[in-house]
Amino acid sequence: MLDRLNEAMDHIEHRLDQPLDVAELARIATTSEYHLRRMFSALAGMPLSEYVRRRRLTVAGAEVLAGEEPLLTVALRYGYGSGEAFARAFRTLHGVGPGEARRTGAALVSQPRLSFRLTVEGSSSMRYRVVERPAFTVVGPRARVPLVHLGPNQAIIDFVRGIDRGLLDRLEKLSDAEPHGIVAVCDDLDPGRAEGTELDYYQGVITSAPAPEGTAVLPVPAGTWAVFTTSGPAPEALQRLWSDTYTEWFPSNPYRTRPGPEILRTRMSPDGREADAELWLPVEREPAAPSGRA
Repeated sequence: MLDRLNEAMDHIEHRLDQPLDVAELARIATTSEYHLRRMFSALAGMPLSEYVRRRRLTVAGAEVLAGEEPLLTVALRYGYGSGEAFARAFRTLHGVGPGEARRTGAALVSQPRLSFRLTVEGSSSMRYRVVERPAFTVVGPRARVPLVHLGPNQAIIDFVRGIDRGLLDRLEKLSDAEPHGIVAVCDDLDPGRAEGTELDYYQGVITSAPAPEGTAVLPVPAGTWAVFTTSGPAPEALQRLWSDTYTEWFPSNPYRTRPGPEILRTRMSPDGREADAELWLPVEREPAAPSGRA
């Protein structure tokens, strides 16, 4: 998988002056567009579209400083329809406009070209299982919240704190399928996982019972799920679970993510220092690589 991702990075690098064709990149990586965007975001820490934008502006920055062509020519080459649009994007990355950069020879920001490598530590094994699930329903309070990559998500914290404890107790009694108990469910996420984009967040249960008043319902179709479990110090164990899933498990196993909700069941120790967690991700098997490819 990582070799194919690097082939896709090479493809991008030779076509920075052309429109981004995610379907072609997915074909090179022999995966789906959805999984390519999700894997890239998890491994690189930024959406694929943001990486391409930053690489284009890095290369464009060198051409601006070289001073061999009009600024509008450089702008059009890298997909900007006007000098004004190019100047705004250029300033966002470099902190200075292209005209000023050319006049003063200002220091610019560089987005390095990315390549992916697997670091094998061998210190632990991931615990997982792959299960086929019939259709099920998530029931619980719902909020639209922004995606936060690092640190606490205050919108989620405030939302959960505002839920009536009695409602959660009633919901927990309705739980009748795995993962049992109160779960956190994220749905309708931006495929590129750009920070600040919004998602639907549920604090609820998996149940076949009617939804109580004041709750939302999320029908989930039948499909395959990868289930990862961990235990350890909080929040480090949870953070490591998400990281290891995308940096170690997916590159090493014949599965890819598919659209659907992401479900996390967490149980804290009485002192709040330890956590047991179970992460459910919707997956499907990767197609076999074409003959002759690694």
